[in-house]
Amino acid sequence: MRRYLAMLPLALLAACSPSSPPPDQKPPKPQAEQSVPDNAALGSAEWYAWVDERLHITDDGHGPDRGSAEWNRAVQHKLGQEAPQSPIGSPQWQQAVDALLRTRPAM
Repeated sequence: MRRYLAMLPLALLAACSPSSPPPDQKPPKPQAEQSVPDNAALGSAEWYAWVDERLHITDDGHGPDRGSAEWNRAVQHKLGQEAPQSPIGSPQWQQAVDALLRTRPAM
């Protein structure tokens, strides 16, 4: 009986230990990173399309032109309190928007 009681803590420890995933499996990328074009430079058409897709600025082709002042204000509005404080549309603003959207869950 003592032998069984001595093995009980070991059995509990083994049952509570987290199992590690197989070494050949990589964790999935966050959704924000999955759709980012690899070569999308800030301010490029691909980058604007990615931001537009993430924030749903245009609707079925209707809405402000990507990269326009109106579009930039719409992005700022969609980001709400998380919106960058840099001048809207500036390279610093674009960099801050990019960094935020890469870490933020998709809307």
